[in-house]
Amino acid sequence: MKKSIFTLLLSGICFLGFSQEKEAESSKFTFSGYIDSYYMLNFNNPINRSNLGVAGNERAFDQKSNQFSLGLVQTKMGYSTKTSDVVVDLTFGPNADLGQYGNVIGPLGAGKATTALAIKQAYFNWKPNDKWTFTVGQFGTHIGYEVIDAPVNYNYSLSNLFNNGPFYHIGAKASYAFSDKSALMLGVVNNVDNLNDNNAAKGLIGQFFLAPKEGWNVYINGITSNESATLANGKDDSGSYNLLDLTTSYQISPKYLIGLNAAYGSQTGDFQGGGNVGNSKTWGGVALYSNYAFTDHFSLGARYEVFDNTSGARALRGINAAGETVGTDVNSFTLTGTFTTAEGHLLIKPELRTDSFKTAQFVDGDGKSQKSQATFATVFIYKF
Repeated sequence: MKKSIFTLLLSGICFLGFSQEKEAESSKFTFSGYIDSYYMLNFNNPINRSNLGVAGNERAFDQKSNQFSLGLVQTKMGYSTKTSDVVVDLTFGPNADLGQYGNVIGPLGAGKATTALAIKQAYFNWKPNDKWTFTVGQFGTHIGYEVIDAPVNYNYSLSNLFNNGPFYHIGAKASYAFSDKSALMLGVVNNVDNLNDNNAAKGLIGQFFLAPKEGWNVYINGITSNESATLANGKDDSGSYNLLDLTTSYQISPKYLIGLNAAYGSQTGDFQGGGNVGNSKTWGGVALYSNYAFTDHFSLGARYEVFDNTSGARALRGINAAGETVGTDVNSFTLTGTFTTAEGHLLIKPELRTDSFKTAQFVDGDGKSQKSQATFATVFIYKF
């Protein structure tokens, strides 16, 4: 009898252990993130130590010069099972505030503290089979070659294409994988970069992915949305925001990667209460990327970009002789080195960037107007 009870208990323990092992195999918790900081020199030596130029919008995140600056602190948590996963991506610091600027007004209203500003992403995926994925929540935009996360981008300073495009959306999307070489995503979102919808209309997003050959990825991205301010009828049909984006990269060899980002957008009417921009205005640009890994510990990459906002549709603008804000265009070149150390956790990036405009966009330390700006930064990124 004692032997039977002992055998039964032993079987139960083994079954419990097996069940826990099966559960552990089918679910997984992850915690990751990074911290970045930098010291930047501006060769114009502006009195206000700003890289933003006279119009105040030349750089996305690396805005301060001649000082040590903190970028962003990320804490990213994930939990996944065989058919679902959830991501909670929280960020803090100056670049987090800039990246989630549309979350600054929470449910308590303007001027009140809000924890929503820390939410970079918060979404869940449901994968009923190996073809379909459904996503709901706040997620990073599908538009563009670059992302907010500093360890993912090769260049530290962000391109004008990224700076003048969407950062994130709140909504729902569905993806269907035709194979491991092609997929289609379609979704419905509130709007562009905002915690709350600015009107009753909804935006449509889409992405088509194609891998023509090993190492070559192509993404065709789009968004169309009514971004006008709320009116009595809930929307203004004259307000329209449209953007078509092409992103592609090709791993030529294990050491050499090239990439391209091209975008064209149009905007009509009011944009989220920022004023009526008049008739339809357009913007666009092209960025070329290239990076080469000389060793496991050192690589070098370059980005050349042309961005045209002469119609003044987007944020990157200039100041004319009369002191008026006008559209502008810019040619930018960025050269970045990457030293990888501390078992791959620490990235040290020396980076040179130049931006050249047709008209004066900057003021140097002597108060003289300049058409160009050159900066040099030493960046430290620790990822875990």
